Amino acid sequence: MVTSPREEAPAAAAGEALAVVDARGLVTGWSEGARRLTGYAAGEVTGRPAADLVDGDTAAARHRLTRTGAAVLAVRHRDGRRLDLALLACPLTGAGGQPQGWVVSAAPDERDRLLGELAFRQASLSMSVFDTEQRYLRMNDAACQVMGGPEAEFRHRYYPDTVEDAEHSRGFLRHLEIVAETGRPVHYESWTRAPSGRRMHAWNIEMWPVREPSGELIGTALAAFDSSEQHWARQRLAMLNEAAAGIGTKLDVVHTARELAELVVPRLADFASVDLLDSVVEGEEPVVGMLGADLMLRRVAHHSLTPGVPEAAIGLGAADAYPPQSPPARALATGEPVLTRTGDPDLDGWLAGHGARSAVLRGADTPDLSLMAVPLVARGATLGVAVLVRRLTPEHPDAFDREDVSLARELASRAAVCVDNARRYTRERTTALALQRSLLPQAMSGLAAVECASRYLPALSQAGVGGDWFDVIPLSGTRVALVVGDVVGHGIHASVTMGRLRTAVWTLADVDLPPDELLTHLDDLVGHLAADGQHTSTEIAATCLYVVYDPVARRCTMAAAGHPPPVVRLPEGTVEVVGMTPGPMLGVGGLPFEATELELPEDAVLALYTDGLIEARHLDPDAGTAALCGALAAPADGLEQMCDTVLKTLLPSTPGDDVALLLARTRALDADRVAAWDLPADPAVVAGARRAATEQLERWGLEETAFVTELVVSELVTNAIRYGGAPIQLRIIRDRTLICEVSDASSTSPHLRRARTFDEGGRGLLLVAQLTERWGTRPSGTGKTIWAEQALPPGP
Repeated sequence: MVTSPREEAPAAAAGEALAVVDARGLVTGWSEGARRLTGYAAGEVTGRPAADLVDGDTAAARHRLTRTGAAVLAVRHRDGRRLDLALLACPLTGAGGQPQGWVVSAAPDERDRLLGELAFRQASLSMSVFDTEQRYLRMNDAACQVMGGPEAEFRHRYYPDTVEDAEHSRGFLRHLEIVAETGRPVHYESWTRAPSGRRMHAWNIEMWPVREPSGELIGTALAAFDSSEQHWARQRLAMLNEAAAGIGTKLDVVHTARELAELVVPRLADFASVDLLDSVVEGEEPVVGMLGADLMLRRVAHHSLTPGVPEAAIGLGAADAYPPQSPPARALATGEPVLTRTGDPDLDGWLAGHGARSAVLRGADTPDLSLMAVPLVARGATLGVAVLVRRLTPEHPDAFDREDVSLARELASRAAVCVDNARRYTRERTTALALQRSLLPQAMSGLAAVECASRYLPALSQAGVGGDWFDVIPLSGTRVALVVGDVVGHGIHASVTMGRLRTAVWTLADVDLPPDELLTHLDDLVGHLAADGQHTSTEIAATCLYVVYDPVARRCTMAAAGHPPPVVRLPEGTVEVVGMTPGPMLGVGGLPFEATELELPEDAVLALYTDGLIEARHLDPDAGTAALCGALAAPADGLEQMCDTVLKTLLPSTPGDDVALLLARTRALDADRVAAWDLPADPAVVAGARRAATEQLERWGLEETAFVTELVVSELVTNAIRYGGAPIQLRIIRDRTLICEVSDASSTSPHLRRARTFDEGGRGLLLVAQLTERWGTRPSGTGKTIWAEQALPPGP
């Protein structure tokens, strides 16, 4: 018991700041430590009221210090500075126990201890201390708030007795035990609901051992940081990264919408639907409709936490009308997200006014919901709306908030760009496909030379429709031209180029050029197209195979420009690849093309194709060609079945490139349907040629055509003798038309001209053109052939 300041001198000499205050509040003792701490010498303060040293309300300071025995008070230093000191007050009593005053000490260690206690109590982190048996020893105010009770309620209680029996609680307990067992700090993260609330929280917890100065482990301390905001930020960033990689993987509007719905459920919503404008689904420009009228949208995707998607009041592919006050219509009209929940008159009225939605809501276990309608806006155009729904339950009470809206807006924006890309691709693909199909031959029946079957399959890859084409062109003399080609590239440009080349082939075929010469002219055309100003940024290249078959001679002449050779299936079933020089691709220029001739028996099948057929399964060309030969060798009832067999054998379910296949079965004209006469270059033989032609018509029973035929024979033979020269041949062919041909040694082609009144000649060819259905000229090996066709009289 302290009785006088003098007795405290040894303690004061040790450096502790001590002051003795009597019952009247006057300073009666002052240590050296007190002088060093405050700057006042003993003589300056002894006998003065202690209150003079206090900065602030002295009465309140006296009350706090004497009531609790410890307080942090503001003291004025001699130089005017303010000192916040942690003071301890010990009462002095006399011999009879009467109060004599106080001994007041300001020990630095005690001040630090008090500050540490205050810091622990007031820390914003949840901090707790457990003993080695995982019982609560201390909790700060933040921990009490999380646990939902005062510290006294939890002190000395076993941790599992204070929380629910859940996986996260068992994980927390196990980490406490690890610290107690190993004496090492650990880090623990959990996603759980605090006992005092209903919201889910992300906790980032540090646990460390507490030891005595001797090193003995006496407990575990922890600090728990509520990292929910950071957790959600990471989740949002992860969803955005996933959206960048997982939305728009295909250029398909419906598939892209489905990817968006599957991404947001269950991470952001319990149910999601995506509705688009019909014009967007069809690949056209977005058309919203009249302002103020019901909005028609088509459901293209929805997804739910619950199997079967029971929340969906509209089936996939169905259209529904959205009144102007409904959240989806408002979002689409304003271009801004609409956030609402049950209890909002607009939402409740819309749901109640829609029979299917009202029934779904009545049948739900939890009719309380939060709804967010987010418009899909890309390049300034609104394409549709995504609706996200979250069911509100006691276990999951959190409605959508502004952070959710911001995330949904970003996801919808990315999805909208992908939907718009898919819409543009759909439109371009549809246009290119329509253009390409319009340019392909629509009917190939009625040909004397061949029976044909074909297949054209556009690419299903994102590259778009390519430039593959094929054609069957009737030529003079019952001959036929078979064409297949492939423009390098995809899309509208390839289709347009294909159309131009196809037209050029028709034009050159009408001139009846040999295959190698035709490809030479076509190569020049491609070079001109590439040099054209509108194609300066795009190279043009193409391959082509041109085949001419003559059913009279049963000979086939062909030339290729960088194209795979045809495959022939002979009547006995043998299949072989035609040996020919492929030649350079069209557009290279300056290199020759070589023609190949071969004889084909009747009922042989000639297969022309593009490289997409033999390279579809990532085979090398030789392996693909071998597979094609094997498919053609398989038994088939007809050309159509043969086409199906080839495609089934060589193509995968989704070809990555366009495929064109043309099969032609050769026919032959019987000798009794062809008559030919070799004539000398003598005008006297004209009459004999007319007689021979008339007699042949009589044998065929075509006397009705004799008059026109005699005139045609007379004119063409006369011209050949006069302007052409030997060898001269007259040939008449009876097929679906009656064909009259005259060949001579001159390569000069005749042309029509209008004769004047007193001209002696110039009218014969004009009469031929007027009396026949069509006429023309073609080069031959030794000169030219002039031909004319006339219709056969109707049968009996």
